[in-house]
Amino acid sequence: SGIRQSDGMPLMDDKGRITSHLSGLLFRTANLVEKNITPVYVFDGKPPAFKMETLEMRRQVRENAAAEYERAVKEGDSESARKYAMASSKVDAYVKDSAKELLTALGIPWIQAPSEGEAQSAFMTQRGDVTYAVSQDYDSLLFGCETLVRNVTISGKRRIRGKVISVYPERLVLADTLAKLELTREELVQAALLIGTDYNSGVSGVGPKTALKIVRAGNFAERIVEAENSAEPEELVQYFLHPEVTEDYEIVSRSPDRDKVMEILCEEHGFTRERVDAGLERLGAKKGQATLDAWF
Repeated sequence: SGIRQSDGMPLMDDKGRITSHLSGLLFRTANLVEKNITPVYVFDGKPPAFKMETLEMRRQVRENAAAEYERAVKEGDSESARKYAMASSKVDAYVKDSAKELLTALGIPWIQAPSEGEAQSAFMTQRGDVTYAVSQDYDSLLFGCETLVRNVTISGKRRIRGKVISVYPERLVLADTLAKLELTREELVQAALLIGTDYNSGVSGVGPKTALKIVRAGNFAERIVEAENSAEPEELVQYFLHPEVTEDYEIVSRSPDRDKVMEILCEEHGFTRERVDAGLERLGAKKGQATLDAWF
């Protein structure tokens, strides 16, 4: 969550448990509902084995950032401390479980993906169960997401490489993207693998333009062997085309359980009743169903 203390550390209750994500869920969800948008949250499941190398690299980055945070605090460098605090954040079982509990109390649907959340969200767009998948990850298109929306924020700002910039919602339609590039979805996946994804390192020196040339020339199989990957290239292609997803879900919005929300946020985590009431009042403003179309 981007809701943090001045030193960059997440908000916590008096028991030392993180609460930034709970505050973010309440008010970001209220912001969407006020615009007559019904959000559906999708939680990541077990990652595929060939993503473990990427996850290990991210773990090391977080550990290094945590050490740099401690150094910055000792030196009184608040700006660096905030940057490293954000870089050292992780999502653990407590964060996921408490988020699900709050969403249930708020009456907001959530789905547990068996594997990657982007793959599950993409599948839901294909079935027409949701209008958009909202993610910063372009992998959503590789998984077959029919319409992807990026940069959905309350503030209209996002921190990138330590700088805060203004961002605007961006809508990407898979069919339009494929038509513009004159590629099939499988060829788009091949191009992405040549460049590099969360699941492979890509081919050294190959960027988007070169990747397109290679794929259009039919030379994917010949060039992808230059990449140092633990998984077979065809296994990666098939993973994107046929990811592990579930059909066992229900998308039903319900009225918030005010007492349960108060119990979770106020009694358990020390939120003020006035603050939670404000969020619940905004959630109660839902009058109908709309989509993110109004943002474009």
